[in-house]
Amino acid sequence: MTVKRSLIRRTTALAAAGAAALVLAACGGKADSASSAHGGGHEATASASASPSPSASADAAQAAGNAADTAFAKGMIPHHRQAVEMADLAATRAESAEVKELAAEIKKAQDPEIKTLSGWLTAWGEQVPAADAAQGGHSGHSMSGMMTGEEMDRLTKASGKAFDTAFLDLMVKHHEGAVAMAKTEQSDGKYQPAKDMAAAIVSSQSAEITRMNKLLGKG
Repeated sequence: MTVKRSLIRRTTALAAAGAAALVLAACGGKADSASSAHGGGHEATASASASPSPSASADAAQAAGNAADTAFAKGMIPHHRQAVEMADLAATRAESAEVKELAAEIKKAQDPEIKTLSGWLTAWGEQVPAADAAQGGHSGHSMSGMMTGEEMDRLTKASGKAFDTAFLDLMVKHHEGAVAMAKTEQSDGKYQPAKDMAAAIVSSQSAEITRMNKLLGKG
């Protein structure tokens, strides 16, 4: 009897151990499955976060200008360059302190705008106008308010009061052209920074036109 009882206990113990092993294996399988599911979810989340969001794509599209913005930038760069060239002449040829001061203000305002406009064109994949695009000629004269080569030559050769009068007359015409270009950008452009610059040009250059006309005795 003692031997039989010992065998029964041993058999029962082995059976219990086997059952426990089966339970542990089953739990381990579930844990592995859960771990795998969790890991897969994490990888899916990481993959989703790496993809560009719809809002980011929209922001990139919004940053690009339309045809009116491009035309504004390409036109205003040579327009501003010519105004700066005219302003540089005033430093040594003008007689009036007021004309010299006005010329310095024009250069101070328009030099940074040229850099900004050039940066926009580069960002849009557009070509920045060549430096000689400001040198009058047929292409320059066809742009609103731009001086012809002959007009620039006459201004370059003038000095004293004759320069002051010529400079003011030509710069009024030049500013009027810039204001017209800026108003077109305000109505047709899409890129908000360009529209903001256009608004600033309309405001500042309209005020300068009034100021120059007064210096000419017209206001």
